Amino acid sequence: MKRNKKERQRLLIEAIIETPFTTDEELAEKFEVSIQTIRLDRLELSIPELRERIKHVAEKKLDDEVRSLPIDEVIGEVIDLQLDDSAISILEVTKEHVFSRNQIARGHHIFAQANSLAVAVINDELALTAKANIRFTRQVKENERVIAKAKVTSVDDQKGRTLVSVHSYVANELVFLGEFKMYRSNQLNHSLKEGKTHEISN
Repeated sequence: MKRNKKERQRLLIEAIIETPFTTDEELAEKFEVSIQTIRLDRLELSIPELRERIKHVAEKKLDDEVRSLPIDEVIGEVIDLQLDDSAISILEVTKEHVFSRNQIARGHHIFAQANSLAVAVINDELALTAKANIRFTRQVKENERVIAKAKVTSVDDQKGRTLVSVHSYVANELVFLGEFKMYRSNQLNHSLKEGKTHEISN
């Protein structure tokens, strides 16, 4: 449905407030106008481009610092982190992430984003993945943006074990889900003393 400029710009502001990571392309499709029109609307409304919006959100919402690994080892850009609670990262799927013949993202990149986010959310200096149950729900393509959302579902301080669920989306469509069983350093130290072994990976 075509809207006049004033109405479109009002709805544009609402859309970006609700989903600050939406692209100009997605907004153009939503409002049935050209990408150039969306860019002109943003300029008139003094709404920054996507990269600046992501940076602004990250500066406001990155309340905690990653402890379990260097921040640059997290796959994707962490824009929200609350240790032992939740985290969000964004992965821009580029040419290096996809198969050349069909521009479909290699699954290990999507998994790595989710797995590294599950590690990052752990409030410990060492966290390793012991087990992962995962499912891909649709293919991800070049130039799409994957938003991974991690949520700690249980913490066993005595055993040093944490369960983390990760749901990854393109726009509002689920593309990946996983449940990660994480071991923390105190559980690993306890296991080593008892001579136990586990299926553990980075």
